[in-house]
Amino acid sequence: MRIGLSMPLPAYTIDPAFMGRTAERLGFDSIWYAEHPAVPVESASPFPATGGAIPWTYSHFTEPYIALARASGVTTTLKLATGITLVPQRNPLLLAKEIAALDFHSGGRFILGVGTGWLKEEVEIFGGNFARRWTQTREALDVMKALWSQDAAEFHGEFFNFPPVRSYPKPAQKPHPPIFLGGAAKNVLKRVVDHADGWLPNRITPADLEKARNELNRLAADAGRDPKLISITVYGQEPTRDVVGPLLDAGADRVVVRATHVETDAEMGAQLERIAEAVL
Repeated sequence: MRIGLSMPLPAYTIDPAFMGRTAERLGFDSIWYAEHPAVPVESASPFPATGGAIPWTYSHFTEPYIALARASGVTTTLKLATGITLVPQRNPLLLAKEIAALDFHSGGRFILGVGTGWLKEEVEIFGGNFARRWTQTREALDVMKALWSQDAAEFHGEFFNFPPVRSYPKPAQKPHPPIFLGGAAKNVLKRVVDHADGWLPNRITPADLEKARNELNRLAADAGRDPKLISITVYGQEPTRDVVGPLLDAGADRVVVRATHVETDAEMGAQLERIAEAVL
């Protein structure tokens, strides 16, 4: 049974090294950091969970790759994951370097959770094309895969265009770290089969997950891929057996549970002990 931990907000009040070390000791298989690098003060984008205003906590994400690097230095087996990286808001040449370095120095423990962003104003601040963000993300993933696998990679696409370049180190995992696509967009399962290794849904019931697992298996078989090699991680769930168990039974390979915000490492340690007792 694989159970991961997602970080509460504010995401910088608890030391990521403490979180990682404690999570590994208690038997969690992974630790997941999300991102919102710069949240606009004024926004017309509705918050997906409620349709209302953006919660104040969304201004209080930490930088996920620095947090995961800190956790990697004090752990040996814990998977280090983003849930999610906002790919349209990042330069893929720089992102490929960050991911490769983290995976290399951690001994191949990184999982790339990918999202395209729901906050239109934030995507556009960083130069992303909100209307075509999935297409832009697909191209960015192709850029990174080339940089990770080729000695000299070049790319000539709609969004990214560069001559042959070298980018090192290469990731420890071959051909690259696993890529999980987040969200519940209409074509997300097809996109997973086309260019990813797994799916990362969050707001999903066990019944809907079972239907999606069957559809994902069908799409994979039609594309000539082994369905068993495409994983589902359900993200951000309540840390109770009544929630986790049915999701695993419905076809999830991993469930990531969420801690709640506390102010000190000691308080977080006590909370993680309780969560581990409840779900592991």
